[in-house]
Amino acid sequence: MNSGNGSIKIFAGGGGQLFAKRMCDWLGIELGKSEALTFSDGNTFVRVLEPVRDKDVYIVVPIATKPNDEFVELLFWLDAFKRASANSVTAIIPYFSYAKGDKKDEPRVSIRARVCAESIELAGANRVVTMDLHSPQVQGFFKIAVDNLVAMPILCEAAKTKLDLSNLVVVSPDAGFTKTARKYAKYLKCGIAIGDKTRASHDENAEVLNIIGQVEGCNALIVDDFSASGRTLTSVAKQLKNCGAKRVYACVTHGILSKEGLAEIQNSDIETLIVTDTMLNTNILKCDKLITVSVAPFFAHIVKSIHDREALSSFFDKVPDELINVFLDR
Repeated sequence: MNSGNGSIKIFAGGGGQLFAKRMCDWLGIELGKSEALTFSDGNTFVRVLEPVRDKDVYIVVPIATKPNDEFVELLFWLDAFKRASANSVTAIIPYFSYAKGDKKDEPRVSIRARVCAESIELAGANRVVTMDLHSPQVQGFFKIAVDNLVAMPILCEAAKTKLDLSNLVVVSPDAGFTKTARKYAKYLKCGIAIGDKTRASHDENAEVLNIIGQVEGCNALIVDDFSASGRTLTSVAKQLKNCGAKRVYACVTHGILSKEGLAEIQNSDIETLIVTDTMLNTNILKCDKLITVSVAPFFAHIVKSIHDREALSSFFDKVPDELINVFLDR
């Protein structure tokens, strides 16, 4: 696909190189020339290597596996493009990990997502495009436009292709994700069950105590927005098996799994885990249960729509037909 407009420019920082290259391939344009360096004292340096005056610039930086470094780099990129007289700068943040810090739910803690939002605005972003924010209300922390894309239709289509979805039930890992899980169930035309999850502290040790809903004799698809330790998914899977489920699969948008998390998945009752490529996580290449679905073409389509001043409202419930045939990595 060709964007048909020479004023659009996509650049990449840090872990966004492969994702941005896939976006450019879809749009039929060249990736912008830039460089980022880390000096021996840990300082980050960024430089744009081509003119961007009066261009609409899109900078791709997932805030993911090294969130502090990646966040600071994003701020420097935004500042660099503004100082180079770009017409507009859109921050493409496929995974925004600090969206988890959305509230002050105990004394003397920072609302981290709010701090990030204000910093991104002050550094010069005109717009933010991201996917499946852990707390969608984070959009309200910004005064600029924030497009929170939805991976659900792409993950569902991948599940239809790769998994046995006969006699299916979609499973939410906890009550908080139930609303989104119902959308998965509606898309896949099946029932829903809910995990009764408890977490004692800020560590990543969550325990699922029970499954609410009928799962006996069913194939179960656990859905969630991200997984880091893998413990929630594996705990749900164990309870599903205890309740008589036949086969257990999982879909998550952001596969931010550690080596230990992958070991948890590998040794669990989960047969297949489908994730997207919203971040570059080399760990997931080492697990044969993982299937990666690229959402880069979807982001590219959104960039083209933004650039062409088209409405985006239709993209929050479904994916354009031409993007349903997603390409997969193993």
